[in-house]
Amino acid sequence: MSDNTSAPPAAWPLVALFTAGYTASYLLPTVVGRLDAHLPLSPAQAGLVGTALLLGSATAGFTLASRIPRHGPRPLARLGLLLAALGYGTAASTALIPLVVAGVVVGGFGSGTATAVAAAGIAGQRDPRRTSSLGLLSVSATAGALYLTLPRLGGGHGLPFAAIALVAALVWPATGRLGGPTRPGPSVRGSGRPPHPRAGAVLTGCLLFWSLSQEALWGVSGRIGAEQAGLPEATLGVVFAMALGAGLLGVTAASAFGAGLGRAFPVGAGTAAIAGCIVLTSAADGLAGFATGEILWNAVYPVVLSYVIGLAATLDPRGRWAVLAGAASSLGTACGPVAGSLLAEAFGFPGMGLVLGALLLAVAGPLTAVALRAGARPAAAAEEPVRRGGTAPAAHPGTGAGTGPEPAGAPVRVRRTPRRVLLLSPAARRSRDRERERSG
Repeated sequence: MSDNTSAPPAAWPLVALFTAGYTASYLLPTVVGRLDAHLPLSPAQAGLVGTALLLGSATAGFTLASRIPRHGPRPLARLGLLLAALGYGTAASTALIPLVVAGVVVGGFGSGTATAVAAAGIAGQRDPRRTSSLGLLSVSATAGALYLTLPRLGGGHGLPFAAIALVAALVWPATGRLGGPTRPGPSVRGSGRPPHPRAGAVLTGCLLFWSLSQEALWGVSGRIGAEQAGLPEATLGVVFAMALGAGLLGVTAASAFGAGLGRAFPVGAGTAAIAGCIVLTSAADGLAGFATGEILWNAVYPVVLSYVIGLAATLDPRGRWAVLAGAASSLGTACGPVAGSLLAEAFGFPGMGLVLGALLLAVAGPLTAVALRAGARPAAAAEEPVRRGGTAPAAHPGTGAGTGPEPAGAPVRVRRTPRRVLLLSPAARRSRDRERERSG
């Protein structure tokens, strides 16, 4: 029996694509720091280049949110990886500021494309939170290894960009396992509006500020460590690597608990814990305080993010809210370095931390409310696409009942048998009347 419906893609290609898409944002502190140190750019200008990278990523997410099911993940994933390799490769190979900026923007769009395809595919998995956890484990391990390796390879602004381009090139073979719609579901023609628009809009808006708050600190973490805590670059690299390693442990522990924690508690309590870590890190004046804040923060952050990605997938199994939420996160991430720099100049690093912590606490409530409502919604209602006609799925033509389901989301075809009206001839009518008289 043949079935035209594509199966959900395997998890490992999505994990690899997730890693390629997120590597640039994870390496943002060293990218911005090296641009400032090795090119004729001020710290604010270097931060703007990092913002341009992340804006390119956000643009890709908003552009592709409704187009991934229509075109299929493989061509878009390959386009994203190609743009990432070319853009970051160009930025790594030249010291001309216009070419560096152009390469960063193109590479950022490529990273965002890869992230969008990965998010849509993860939403189509049977357990999207587990797959997103694997992706966060992978990107944390990759970024941690690069933080330990790059300082030993020498100076120059190009090394982080070259590393990101290399990751994109290495992930290319995994795209061979992608193809067709990302999930069995409604027809890819005319996607319509995503379900649960109010909850999805709240989640998307909150995630923008959630990411902005954390990226504002992440973008100036190198400055806090160097200027306020007095740490050299090598020590900062070790601290960042340890922090990302703590993220690996945090995601592993959350995976062990699985759905036993629900969604609301990890999202709400985790966001509040992150707010406290940001306040601690921004006020650090030595190695102990800085390392403690960074390590605790990075241990909790990917755990909460994995639950948020799973929450977005629950709102729309076709992945549209997951892609839009990811794009909003990229937009917040893009604005983060500039916001962090402005807040640090206005209030100092400790004051910046207090403002960012308060903003995180403000969005923790709405995020928790969305998680509670999603948890109360029956799983079948969240996962089963609406069928036209309101009837149960029929068996495939030419097969017995129960041998295979109809493609999910396909219109229900009701076979209508034409009504036949028999008109009797006069002779036949007289014969019928005589038979009735005899029987009567």
